[in-house]
Amino acid sequence: MFLRHLSYFVTLAREKHFARAAEACHVSQPTLSAAIRKLEEDLEVRLAVRGHRFLGLTAEGERVLAWAQQILSDYEGLRIDLTGLRSGLSGSLRLGVIPAAMPLVSCLTARFSSSHPAATVEVMSMTSRSIQKGLDSFELDAGVTYLDNEPLEHVRRFPLYKERYIFVTSGGSRYAGRRTISWREAAEERLCLLSQDMQNRRIIDAVFNSLEIEAKPPVVSNSFLGVCSYLRHGGFSSIVPHTFFYVFAGSRDLVGIDLVEPMHGQVIGLVMTDRDPLPPMANALIAATGGADLEDGLAAATRGKVDQAFLSIVQNISLDKDRI
Repeated sequence: MFLRHLSYFVTLAREKHFARAAEACHVSQPTLSAAIRKLEEDLEVRLAVRGHRFLGLTAEGERVLAWAQQILSDYEGLRIDLTGLRSGLSGSLRLGVIPAAMPLVSCLTARFSSSHPAATVEVMSMTSRSIQKGLDSFELDAGVTYLDNEPLEHVRRFPLYKERYIFVTSGGSRYAGRRTISWREAAEERLCLLSQDMQNRRIIDAVFNSLEIEAKPPVVSNSFLGVCSYLRHGGFSSIVPHTFFYVFAGSRDLVGIDLVEPMHGQVIGLVMTDRDPLPPMANALIAATGGADLEDGLAAATRGKVDQAFLSIVQNISLDKDRI
């Protein structure tokens, strides 16, 4: 019963509304309210500020929330672990992934899915800051994000590959025949970039700032799909991670050109909460990922249709086997 009360309380903190929390818990509002009051009696503290509606958590309620999230996560992990011993791992691997790493996610989880066919994979496109919050609140099992730029706190880190940057433009561009382009030259073009709430964009801005120049893209988007749309039809160029160029592989109207002066890279890796024991899903992902080859996975994903430019890209992707 205590676990159920904690679950109701965590749901109330998330929904910030008694009626919505009750609906999410599939109970009546009086039942949920009574459970919260019983939890307050057991712990001898007031957890929620009440008026005519839910007004927030007390200081004690915020502390209880952190413990409740961990207790519920540990209990669910224990249940999954014990079930796995009997009949194999089941449940859902909850993985938060920054948009820049999305091209790799299927390669990263392929062996996990093969080893645990009864388990599902839930992939969520998230900012690095949202991944931090998801890990802190135990709503994620793991994340894929930047490791050495705005690093996350209280996490275990497992490097996967080093991201570098490609200037993508139309086949009719004045730069189309070039093998390289400088960041300074790129800044002068009509760019569509990610919005500044995305860490990838903040990295790009930092490179420009190091050269004492400022890119002023007339179009920004918080989605790479939006960027792709303008590349295809809007007469724009962009700067994208090198792994994203496989999206454009085989396209005759777009070309990818290495950005130089400077050559810049950022390490992307797997992150998970720094605690023992690890949640079963996170532990299984590490076991499945160890020894995997992202380069082969990316090459297979393109089914032999990749041009030489992309082949040179995937050759730069390798898994740090010694650290996983």
